[in-house]
Amino acid sequence: MGEIYCFLLRRDLSADVPDVVWPQGIEISTYRPELAGAVHDLMQLGHREGGGRVPALEVWQQRFERDPEYDPALCFIAIDAEGVVGVAQCWTSAYIKNLVVHPRAQGRGLGRGLLLNAFKVFQQRREGFVDLKVLEDNLRAQRLYESAGMYVVRREIVPT
Repeated sequence: MGEIYCFLLRRDLSADVPDVVWPQGIEISTYRPELAGAVHDLMQLGHREGGGRVPALEVWQQRFERDPEYDPALCFIAIDAEGVVGVAQCWTSAYIKNLVVHPRAQGRGLGRGLLLNAFKVFQQRREGFVDLKVLEDNLRAQRLYESAGMYVVRREIVPT
């Protein structure tokens, strides 16, 4: 099997970040333990479509509670009438670890909203830039990130 590549993308936070416009019927909150199962399920669904891996629920939830890189206040969750439809899980190092939108909510601007919201929060924390990684073949995600002002810093081999 050939090697898999990803891009490290960056957004300069000294530049203006557009206002966030949320799709109708979407409520935004931050991570709380009672949402763990639904958030984890959505991340697993997203990774089946976009690549990557999500640890088992117990491991993932433990990291939220113990790992200094994880901060529940940096996990933005979008909820509609049926449940969790979007997640942007960020690390304290101004890194967007996961951005997932449920298929039923795609194409409505939710991914862009979550992305811009993360940019604004990191701006408020006085970060200079925010990074994320995207698989080279995930063109839909790349288009979203580039449309929000992100640019490629480097191409990397994805460790297997």
